[in-house]
Formats: sequence, C-alpha cells, structure tokens
Amino acid sequence: MSELRPTGFPLWWEGYAAPSPAAVPPAEALPSQADVVIVGGGFTGLWTAYYLLRDAAHLSVLVLEAEHVGFGASGRNGGWVSALFPLGADALAARHGASPTRALLSELRHTVDEVGDVIAAEGICEAGYAKGGTLCLARNAAQVARAKADVAAGAVWDTGTLWLSSPEATERLAATQILGGTWNPHCARIQPRALVEGLAAAVRARGGRIAEGARVASAAPGVVTLSDGTRIRAGHVIRATEAYTAGLAGLRPRLAPVYSLMVATEPLPHSTWAEIGLAQREVFSDYRHVIVYGQRTLDDRLAFGGRGAPYHWGSAIRPGFDQDATVFALLRAALRELLPQLGDVTFTHAWGGPLGIPRDWHPSVGYDASARVGWAGGYVGDGVAATNLAGRTLADLVTNRRSPLTALPWVNHRSPSWEPEPLRWLGVNAGLRLAALADAEEARTGRPARLARLLSALIGH
Repeated sequence: MSELRPTGFPLWWEGYAAPSPAAVPPAEALPSQADVVIVGGGFTGLWTAYYLLRDAAHLSVLVLEAEHVGFGASGRNGGWVSALFPLGADALAARHGASPTRALLSELRHTVDEVGDVIAAEGICEAGYAKGGTLCLARNAAQVARAKADVAAGAVWDTGTLWLSSPEATERLAATQILGGTWNPHCARIQPRALVEGLAAAVRARGGRIAEGARVASAAPGVVTLSDGTRIRAGHVIRATEAYTAGLAGLRPRLAPVYSLMVATEPLPHSTWAEIGLAQREVFSDYRHVIVYGQRTLDDRLAFGGRGAPYHWGSAIRPGFDQDATVFALLRAALRELLPQLGDVTFTHAWGGPLGIPRDWHPSVGYDASARVGWAGGYVGDGVAATNLAGRTLADLVTNRRSPLTALPWVNHRSPSWEPEPLRWLGVNAGLRLAALADAEEARTGRPARLARLLSALIGH
C-alpha cells in the first residue's frame, strides 16, 4: 500500500480537537482573581489542579491554556507512563546523595501505579492503561554492552531492570538482529490525549475552572497577564508550561524546546500481531543513541517516534516545525527495518511537537514561598509519570504541607541557564548530530562509539 501524506494531526487527537485549533478568547468572562492560577493545561497543570482540589477543596483553582488541554507534549507524546528519569542514578547520587536518589526513584515507580489508580477511580477507560513494562532491545555488540550496564545499575539502584536473552527478547517482540535486551516492569501504555481529557473532566467536576484559548503573556508573583492585557490576581501562581516556557517574559534561557516526531500505522490484523508480539502491551525501544520509542495502541496500531528533528534558533516554536518529511521517512524506515512483518502496511499519521530540556538534563519542581510562585518541568520526554509526581508535590508545597514528596531531591533544583545564541543552536544541534553519527559508527564497527564520549561531554552527563 502507499503511505498517506502526513497531516500533522496526532493520532491521539482523533475524536477530540480540530487539527489546527484557534486560540480564541474564552467563551465566558474570566474571574478577576483565584486562589491558585495555573498556566498550562497539560499534564503538569491538570495533575496539580486535580490534587489541589482533591485535598484542599476550599481553594479556587483556575487553569489557563493558550489552545486546548493537551495541545503541547501532553497530547502528542509516546504514551509511556514510566519510572524513567532522564538523569542517571549515579549522576543524581553525585549531586544529591544515595539516599535521596533512592527515594526519588522509588516514588517514580510508585507514580506509575498512582496514575493507573486515578484512571480507574475516575473511570477514564479511554486512556487504555496497560502496565506491560518497557522492552529495550540490544541489536549490536555496543548496545549489548549498554544494556548489561543498565542491568548492573538496576541491581544497585533497585530499578527492577532485567536482562533478556535473545530468545526471551524475541518472544516479546520479534524484531530483527536481536542479541538480547532488557525489560523493566515499571511502565504502562496509555492514550495520552484521552488521559488529558479525563483529567480535565475530573478537575471541572471538583469545581476547578479551565479556560482554553487564554494566552498568557507573563506570570509574575500575585498576577497573571494575558496577551490581551487582562490581569488576573492570584494567591499562588504555578508555571506548567514545559517547552513553551521559552515564550514567557524573561524565561527563554530556562528550557530548550527540542522536537520529537511520531508516525503511526493503520490498525494491524491479529495475524500480524501474532507474528510481531507485544502481547502484554509492552512499550518498546532499543539502545541506540538517537532515542526511539513505540507502543501497541488501544486500537492495535503501531505508534513509533524518535528524536532527530533540529533545534530552532532562539528557542522558536512554530506549527510548521511539527512537520519534518526527512525525519518522518527515517522513522518509517526504522520501524520497517525493525519489524519486516509490517510489509506494505499503510502509515496513516505523522506528527510532532516540542519537549523541554534543561541545560543539565535534570527535571525539577519548585515553589518560592515568599513570592508564592511554583513551577515544574524539564522532563526531557519522560514526563507522563513525572508530571503526576510534580502535581502531587506542588499541591503539598502550595498548601504548606510537609511530606516525603516535598523532601525529594528534585524539589527546588535550579538548572543552569542555556547559553545564548548562537552557542545554544550550535550545541543542541551538534548533540543531535553526534548521536546519529555514534549510532552509524556502532552499526558499522559493533564497538561502543568513540563519538559517544564527545556526546556525553557536550550534554554534561
């Protein structure tokens, strides 16, 4: 079959919002004040509102979203509810100590189940939560070395990562060139936009207000100002803007927006799935340097994504950047090479969007009690579960409730700012290029790439 022309419309949005929603003013007049004003209607903002309203129902909570809920990464991502943290445990321990690192990793593992519990409690069955774990394949000798290092680190830090032999990995996913792999139980598959919509409904049911089409120009202590000049007084202000943080006044150096793109197939017949695997709805990846990720969707498609799209000068975010024909072609080719059982299957969707990367690859959640301003983000693509943990933590911080969450080492962590242009543009795109070159070197030699050392030096971990 011939492949359909990419539309830029995410698979996850089918049945929800229009492909190019217009940021029109809210239909109803906005309140002039609220106890908590949250900027951003993605996972971070909605989880924060949910837990505030659940645990402090007397608070008035207003969520402001420039487009529609889930317009950003929350409605475009790969749908992994994982316990992954972008910075490795050894690096975390070097900064914060072993015991705080163990506490954070343990809470992330618990968070995977917490998300599932909320989905069940709120009846968000459309989210398709299935805890099948993460399968990561090793397809050359260099990848085997990284996989076994991952298993060794997992034994030290109790992450639950297990080594799979070639037959064991192939039984889960019948891909080509499998030399082995790893499996970690602490991950679930979801339909991300369905979870966003379910959370938004739960927030509204508890009395929270969500204003879509409310574009924020600045978020300062005590006041949030919209692009049309409307000012809303706020007892507490929460920034939950992830990659879009760069568009808020004075915050451009905080996070670099880097694009990740995805493609999806038509629904596959049961006979094809019998050949491919993923019977437990495992999400999957491999140990290449250019990150790829996939899942078997609720309607039996393959959704597959990866990095590789360029960073744009000045941390620019534009709708046209969601489309990169070269990267889409590479993703389709990579998936066909991985799973030749797909044959001439049609690819029906291709889309993308930005994610937020802090300079040190260290996500954070924080709250300035004197200014009554909180924030969370910088998840580097590992945010579907981490946003839940951030929302619970922000709820505790706003209500001045000391808890084990508020003592976790990512709380009030301050990442350094990104370098000014042109250094930022050169550095981020050099890192993307080095990752691709390192993969090519390893495919050719079978040995760990020398270029990988340059990549680690460039990104700082």
